[in-house]
Amino acid sequence: MYDKALIHGKVFVNQTWKETNLYITNEKIAAISDELLPATLTIDLKGLEVLPGIIDPHVHFELDLGFIKSVDDFYSGSVAALYGGITSYVDFLEPVDCVEDLEKAFNHRMSLAKKSVIDYHFHACIKNPKGDLEAFVKKMKALGMNTLKLFTTYSDSNRRTYDPEIIQLLELSKKYHFLLMAHIENDDLIVLNPKFTYRDLLTSRPTVSEMSEALKLAEFTRQTGGWMYMVHLSSGETLEKLIQNYPDMINTHFFVESCPQYFTFTTDVLKQDDGYLYTFAPPLRTSHEKDMMFTYQEAVYTIGTDHCAFMRADKEQKTLKETPLGIGGIEHALGIMRYHLGDEAIPKMTSRVAYTQGLQSKGEIKEGYDADLVVFQPDLSTSVHGNHGSCDYSVYENLPTSGKVISTMVRGNFVLQDGKLIEGLGKWIKGGDFK
Repeated sequence: MYDKALIHGKVFVNQTWKETNLYITNEKIAAISDELLPATLTIDLKGLEVLPGIIDPHVHFELDLGFIKSVDDFYSGSVAALYGGITSYVDFLEPVDCVEDLEKAFNHRMSLAKKSVIDYHFHACIKNPKGDLEAFVKKMKALGMNTLKLFTTYSDSNRRTYDPEIIQLLELSKKYHFLLMAHIENDDLIVLNPKFTYRDLLTSRPTVSEMSEALKLAEFTRQTGGWMYMVHLSSGETLEKLIQNYPDMINTHFFVESCPQYFTFTTDVLKQDDGYLYTFAPPLRTSHEKDMMFTYQEAVYTIGTDHCAFMRADKEQKTLKETPLGIGGIEHALGIMRYHLGDEAIPKMTSRVAYTQGLQSKGEIKEGYDADLVVFQPDLSTSVHGNHGSCDYSVYENLPTSGKVISTMVRGNFVLQDGKLIEGLGKWIKGGDFK
């Protein structure tokens, strides 16, 4: 006797669709079978799709920028996530510059994340490091993390990590089997003019800044044999250059993440009166660059949202310097990306994320895996409506989407059922070695 049976659904299994039945026991997928087997609870999903739970590898809940904090905490952010079919996410520790501060940063974020209603993991985060980098890596792995993020920019806030340390960390990634992640922009090409407004964002952070730095780090990755993960690639031109120059490296040693906003909007929205709502870093690009994102989308390995929400009033500032950079998007990412890319979006948001983040037993509908599942009603005639996070607007409102999340299940338990929130209890997921 199984705990739960989900029958007659159209299930995404082994990267294809199959009408079959799922059986769940003790939070795991116990069986995938065409037979009707006995269960304590049986739910008929005829006419609905069943997807693996979406994993967002890039979110910022309760991000403290010093002068402002992102509005979604780990409760409201995780509630918005589950309405979008997200069953796990990876947030970031506060950037630290030495091993002595790493565990303190970890414990602080762990205490905040206890409010989460879905499962969570963390990236370690380093800034302008001091001291023994190998000790830093060993401590990170001892804490259960196998991804380490750095910044190649933000020298103005002392967050930048410089080339010698990046090369050393890449060498360590090979030795200790972890994935080095990077916010990639050439700091020397970024212009921080205090008079700039949101309309000057592309001038402040031009495409060449991302492209030149990405090519440099790809070369570092080749030379060291390490592993690099580029977060939030914004331009199809950058993607094209990486493919042309490092075809053997792309998504074997140099992995590329992008975000829904770069497939959806262009710099044209910055010309609008409410263009300040569309400000984040790296910024939106031209129509040509967005078109190239679709041309080369196969080279985009994963999709993360870079969810970092602020209120409308917080974004409406006179200068770019005063404007917090970031948008929300965690609730609508699945629908938007399936609208853009069809079923090709699914592995970019599930199994590939689980692989890069070392989240074993997640990301696929497979016997023995966690029963993290999304029940989805496909409908290309629908549009985005509503927002279940703390933010008072969404840049995706009224845009076309691919359908609606009906229910979300985390480890065999409904946290959203038939559109109604059921209080869940998320838990910390330990990461495994990157191989």
